[in-house]
Amino acid sequence: MAMKIWLDDKLVNADDAKVSAFDHGLLYGDGVFEGIRVYDGRIFEFDAHLKRLYLSARVLRLAMPMPEDALADATRQTVEANGVHDGYIRLVVTRGVGDLGLNPFLCKRACVIIIAATIQLYPEELYEQGIKVVSASTMRNHPMSLPPQVKSLNYLNNILAKIEAIDAGVSEAIMYNHEGYVAEASGDNVFIVRDGTIYTPPVQSGSLEGITRGIVIDLAAGENITVVEKNLTRFDLYVCNEFFLTGTAAEVIGVVEIDGRAVGDGAPGPVTTMLRKKFFEYARS
Repeated sequence: MAMKIWLDDKLVNADDAKVSAFDHGLLYGDGVFEGIRVYDGRIFEFDAHLKRLYLSARVLRLAMPMPEDALADATRQTVEANGVHDGYIRLVVTRGVGDLGLNPFLCKRACVIIIAATIQLYPEELYEQGIKVVSASTMRNHPMSLPPQVKSLNYLNNILAKIEAIDAGVSEAIMYNHEGYVAEASGDNVFIVRDGTIYTPPVQSGSLEGITRGIVIDLAAGENITVVEKNLTRFDLYVCNEFFLTGTAAEVIGVVEIDGRAVGDGAPGPVTTMLRKKFFEYARS
């Protein structure tokens, strides 16, 4: 079955899903996106993802080309057309076609792209073994430059950090903000466990207010585990008992080494393992 992609106002074959060379999403990274999971045929936390998409667009003064219910219906049609039962949706809204100048208001209409396919960010064995990470030298964008809550197409900051991880032969890179505090990984939120308490950076430190992050915080609270949002330093990552990342694609995955230093006993810890299991159950309930 040929893949179908939603482009603007209809489904088209993947080979026909083309945007203009003058689209400001291409020329300037001007647009917003969401990555959304599908579990057992159900679009996971769909309302939360749509809400964040529209809020991100509002911050960028990007006029969404269709109301939320119409975009939701288009997304469901795309999932159904591709027979996606367990998979991943990439929902993209670009500024649309303009000229070679920066003025976004010369773009007459935003462009909508919806892709529904399968995804596996990490091999299954890494969820059992845990991953290794390094500290990135690439600093997280200053929050006064671009609010970290906006999930924009301008992802070069994260890509540069990911390159550092690839060069180091590890799975992820941890990014720090302009004050030296932990912000996030190149594509995931950061959590550590120390002395039975879970700590995670606040969004003000430069991290996305991840939807999986919020669910994991709630799941931990349901297990009577205290979760504290506070600024974390590299020292905190080096001395913690457990370390894990969360994200739409990654779900919950343990970190067992940072900058050549073992985390805990070098295997995903009990809190990490429990939360991964709880998240798996929640996502498929």
